[in-house]
Amino acid sequence: MMMVTRSFQLFVLFIFTLTIVITECAKVTQNPDVYNITKTIVHSAVSKGAVCLDGSPPAYHFDPGFGDGVGNWLVQLSGGGWCTNVKECLDRTKSDLGSSNYMNPQEYQGFFSKNQSANPDFYNWNKVFVRYCDGGSFTGDVEYVDPATKLHFRGARIFTVVLEELLAKGLKNAKNAILAGSSAGGYPAMLYCDRFRNSLPNTSRVKCLVDSGYFVHFKNPVLARPFESIYKGIATLQGSAKTLPKSCTSKMKPELCLFAENIQQEIKTPVFITMSAYDNIMTQYTLGGAIYGCIQNGTCTTSQNKTLQEMRSDFLNAIPKRNNPKLRGVFIDVVHHHTSLQKQTRWSPVKPIVVHNLAAPKAFADWYFDRNYTYLIDERSLPLPNDS
Repeated sequence: MMMVTRSFQLFVLFIFTLTIVITECAKVTQNPDVYNITKTIVHSAVSKGAVCLDGSPPAYHFDPGFGDGVGNWLVQLSGGGWCTNVKECLDRTKSDLGSSNYMNPQEYQGFFSKNQSANPDFYNWNKVFVRYCDGGSFTGDVEYVDPATKLHFRGARIFTVVLEELLAKGLKNAKNAILAGSSAGGYPAMLYCDRFRNSLPNTSRVKCLVDSGYFVHFKNPVLARPFESIYKGIATLQGSAKTLPKSCTSKMKPELCLFAENIQQEIKTPVFITMSAYDNIMTQYTLGGAIYGCIQNGTCTTSQNKTLQEMRSDFLNAIPKRNNPKLRGVFIDVVHHHTSLQKQTRWSPVKPIVVHNLAAPKAFADWYFDRNYTYLIDERSLPLPNDS
C-alpha cells in the first residue's frame, strides 16, 4: 500500500514539474512581436450615456508597461470607417464596429510590439488600444435615442469616460505619453490632442500621432464630393458640431470642420502626421475601387495618373507647413497603403516604409524624443504598389 502511495506521489510530482516546464517554455517562446490582449469593458460608462451604437458599454485593451517603461503610456484610438446614415449604423451594431458584444481579443504588433530590437523606444510602455464602436470618429454627442432604431451617437462621451478610467489606472502619473489614432481614429487623436495634454499637467512629454487619418478637402468639386458627403452624414447623425472646435464651426459648416486641415492650426500640442500622399482609402473613396487595381498593376491611364497627381498636390498643400517641425512633424510616403501602426510589416524593421533613407518608426521616435524634428516628404509623383 505504501509503495502504491509513493508511486502515486512521484507521478503527481512528475506531472506538476512537467506542467511548470511547459508553462515556462510557453512564456519563453511567446512571440513578443504579435500577441493578443483581451478587452476591458468600461461598465461605469453606461450610467453616463457613453455607449456604442447599440447601447453596449465601450471597451479598450490594456497591456501594462514593465521595467523602465512603467511610467510611459501609449493610447491609440482605433479606426474602421464611418456610418453616414441609419441603415449603415444599424449594420454596424451587428459587429465590433458598433457593439462591444462582438469584440474579440486585439492583436498587438507593430507600434505595440514587446520586442526591444523591433520597437526599441516603446516596447515596454503601457499600451492601450481604444475600440471604435460609435461610427463617427468619437465626435458624437446626441442625447435623444430613437426608440425605433435604438441607435446611440455618443462617441465623444466614450472618449471622455475611457480617458477618465485610464487616468485613474495610472495615466495621470505618466512621465511620457502619446495619443495616437489610425484611419477614422486619426482625426479624434488630433481633435482631442490638447485635451489629452491638459489632462496630464505633470507629464514632461505629451505628443500626438495621426496615422493615415488626415483626409483632405480637394479643390476639385468632383473629387471633394465623396468625403464631403461622408462628413455631412456624420455631422448630421452624430451632432458633431457640439464637439468640434468653435473656432472652426463659427466660420464654416460642421462637416468641413471634420477635415483635419481646418482644425490643425489651432492645436497647441505637438502633432506628428504619417500617411501616404496616395493613401489607398483616400484614393478609393474618391476615385472608386478600380483605382486600386491599376496602381497595383501599373496600368493606370494618363488621365488617371493626372488625377492622382492632382490629389497629391492638394494633399501636400493641406498638411502643416514645414516652418515648425518641432510642433508639426510629418512623414509622407507614396506607397499605396493605409495605416501602419498596427502592422508588423510596416511599423517595424521587417519591412518599414522609408523616405530619404529614414524608416517611419525611427522618424517618429526621433521626433517624439526631441532627437530630430522630422519633416519628410517623398517627392516621387506617382504611387508605388502596396507591396513595395
